[in-house]
Amino acid sequence: MAKKLTSREQNYSQWYNEIVQEADLAENSGVKGCMVIKPYGYAIWEKMQAELDRMFKATGHVNAYPLFIPKSYFSKEASHVEGFAKECAIVTHYRLKNAEDGSGVVVDPTAKLEEELIVRPTSETIIWDTYRKWIQSYRDLPILVNQWANVVRWEMRTRLFLRTTEFLWQEGHTAHATKKEAIEETEQMIGIYADFAERFMAMPVVQGVKSVNERFAGAEETYCIEALMQDGKALQAGTSHFLGQNFAKAFDVKFATKEGKQEYVWASSWGVSTRLMGALIMTHSDDHGLVLPPKLAPFQVVIVPIYKGDEQLAQVSAVANKVKKSLEAKGITVKFDNRDTHKPGWKFAEYELKGVPLRLALGARDLENGTIEVARRDTLEKETYQITDIETKVEQLLEQIQENLYEKALTFREEKTYKTDSKDEFKKLIEQGGFVYAHWDGTSEAEELIKQETKATIRCIPLDAKEEDGVCLFSGNPSSKRVLFAKAY
Repeated sequence: MAKKLTSREQNYSQWYNEIVQEADLAENSGVKGCMVIKPYGYAIWEKMQAELDRMFKATGHVNAYPLFIPKSYFSKEASHVEGFAKECAIVTHYRLKNAEDGSGVVVDPTAKLEEELIVRPTSETIIWDTYRKWIQSYRDLPILVNQWANVVRWEMRTRLFLRTTEFLWQEGHTAHATKKEAIEETEQMIGIYADFAERFMAMPVVQGVKSVNERFAGAEETYCIEALMQDGKALQAGTSHFLGQNFAKAFDVKFATKEGKQEYVWASSWGVSTRLMGALIMTHSDDHGLVLPPKLAPFQVVIVPIYKGDEQLAQVSAVANKVKKSLEAKGITVKFDNRDTHKPGWKFAEYELKGVPLRLALGARDLENGTIEVARRDTLEKETYQITDIETKVEQLLEQIQENLYEKALTFREEKTYKTDSKDEFKKLIEQGGFVYAHWDGTSEAEELIKQETKATIRCIPLDAKEEDGVCLFSGNPSSKRVLFAKAY
């Protein structure tokens, strides 16, 4: 059906782009730097969204939704505006009109907004202006709000799912009475992201905190999860920020304590985006196409009938539909592809490219023998099973595939994780790709020097990093722990 993909080893970037487009996940839109997420790609995102939404609500969060931000709000938190100013899309007018010379439509100069609006690159400013109206007393706290939204960040270099001008995400914004509560919320949410990445995406991650240079604009601390892609580059898969009282002070959000005193509210914010789609593709896929973990596949099983003529199709379909119902009774999502417009071989190639975890083939000979052929997408292995109790076997195989994908990704990460105390070796390891644990003296100067010389960044200071006396490889100054370096997306 589709053209043969470029080899992952030959050209990783091209391989990635071809999978995104050939597997019908997304395509470039008519707006430069933006994408159209196609139905199959959006179905995967909906699976992610549903699981994360469930996890958020299980921890007491609720959903809300704002969009535009008055420019004056955006400038109230100085480091925040500095961090996002170059990426903002601004609405200046609210109406078009026909050009007098008949050349098309133009902006109506009489319809200029009194105050320009920012299309949110992130929503802290509009959220905190809103919270000022909601919060008066300790009885109003905590506020645990999340929103599923699109944002706009005017990116110069884009790649489908990984970095686009407009993208989808969720952003949580919480308000608390104490610093302790806000920090606990921040840490809880990065834990939820890590749990989701590992249990649903089958993608192992390292949890840590960002260096000062890499923190979110306006945050006192940024927690993150970092994953390693198959080309040896790191990908930041989620962040959770302890905002302190910065936004509360900027927007004058105070509350009356139980003792009657006025205090500023403590805050957190956290988010993941459709960048997770890129992470999913790059963590598991191969030269045959997309590979999906069963927990996030739009359908976990596809049944392809093999037949000659309408009579055989009717016979095979009767059994296939019984198998489909038995699988669905187990909570397994199934597609029965009985299209007569494509041959079985074409369908096999299509579902291999789209990463469907299990493919079942059923033909006239299978009906005689009471068998069905089962093909695994993760290993490309095929085996014939008895149809009797096939639902139990499929259920077991799906669990095995989910576990196998995680273990395979974990093994890859472990094989590509290094530790060094040599500057020359550090440079070589960074160049060949992977995670490198090395000493850093904690200064921005040394961090910037490393970035300039190697293009590597501090991905995080791991939460489980142990105290260890050492020497920064680039400054020669003392260091108390190793941090995680890599080239990154």
